[in-house]
Amino acid sequence: LTKEPAPETVPASDMPMKVYEVPLNTGPDSSGGLATAGFRTAKYLPHEWHQSNSELYHEAFTGCEQAERNRDESKELAEHAAAAAQRAQQDSTAALGQRLKDIHFWKAELQKEIEDLDAETRLLAAQKLRLERALDATEVPYAIATDNLQCRERRQPPDLVSDEVESELLKEAELIRSIQELLKRTLMQAANQMRLNRDHKEICERDWSDKVETYNIDDDCGRYSNQSTNVQFHPSSIKFEESASTPETWAEFSHDNIYRAEREKLASISLRDLIDNILHDVSEDLRRQCAAVNEAFVKHCEELEDAKHKLEHHLGKVLQEIGSQEANIAALKRAIKDKEAPMKVVQTRLYDRSFRPNVELCRDEAQFRLMNEAEKLTESVESLKKKLLESEQKLRNLEDTWMNLEKEIAVKTNSIFIARQKCMIHRTHYPAAFKLAGYQ
Repeated sequence: LTKEPAPETVPASDMPMKVYEVPLNTGPDSSGGLATAGFRTAKYLPHEWHQSNSELYHEAFTGCEQAERNRDESKELAEHAAAAAQRAQQDSTAALGQRLKDIHFWKAELQKEIEDLDAETRLLAAQKLRLERALDATEVPYAIATDNLQCRERRQPPDLVSDEVESELLKEAELIRSIQELLKRTLMQAANQMRLNRDHKEICERDWSDKVETYNIDDDCGRYSNQSTNVQFHPSSIKFEESASTPETWAEFSHDNIYRAEREKLASISLRDLIDNILHDVSEDLRRQCAAVNEAFVKHCEELEDAKHKLEHHLGKVLQEIGSQEANIAALKRAIKDKEAPMKVVQTRLYDRSFRPNVELCRDEAQFRLMNEAEKLTESVESLKKKLLESEQKLRNLEDTWMNLEKEIAVKTNSIFIARQKCMIHRTHYPAAFKLAGYQ
């Protein structure tokens, strides 16, 4: 309707061809035809004159008719444009009102999320303080465990065995180190989570600030009318910015900010619950391991009392086995010696048969039997030699065990002194559970 219609045109028609009359007398003696030739050529005929006037009448009538129709269409177009402009302005005002509702909704959601993140960050900071106290409290148990291990290192070398007490002490020290590493990692995680909370709070605050500014702009835009005095032409604004968002991406942006902030808040809550569980488990594990070490010390001291008799009993068995193994080695050597005579026989037979002349040098059944016999004898000797080496190594191992048992028996008194007088007395200074849980 806003496009001007094309003017109607009269359909084109071909003009009639001009008719030229040829003079009848064209001979050289004819002077009349030459004198009137210029008046009888290049002129329209009467019916052509009437045709031209008719076309002008028709063109004038058509022009007036089209002009009248154009005036009617222009009036109708102006009325339609005025109504469309009014409807468009009303629709735009309604759209701005709806937009204000949307902005207010997301602004309220962002504000709630900001307040929740701020409160959660304060709660997480309190848990972080408990972690720091619990980490400091683990220094005393670690010092006790390492001192016990160092005292037990002063036992005489034959008694430096990895027994249950040492295993429990190492487990205790490793437990404390792992707890310290866990507390440090949890501290870093808490600090990182607090930073993430603040970062997402800042993102939500920036988004909230943009929403407030946008709300004020759209509120002012919604109040403009045709009677407003502060409106003017801005032709360059009637186009979309290349970086402009769509309603979907606009809502998705705030939704994603709130979603990520909510996710971090839930992660922070989970981390606080995890810290509670960690501190509870830490105190329980350390006290349980302390009791296990003390029990192991008591049991070890009781075992040391009768260890000497048991070691002497095992020493007798080792000496007996040493004698049996020496006899076994001697038997293996005799068996190897016994294989020398059969080996000489079969090798001599093969050597002599290699001198058979010409075609008599045959791969007969006897030759195959002799070669098979030689191979079996060689395999038997190799197996006996391998078993002899194993038996000699076993004998050396038994002799080493014999020496270790004798040394072990000599140092049991020193081990009992270290366990009872050096280690168990020091373990009475272990911290209480509530201090290990970070409450003090």
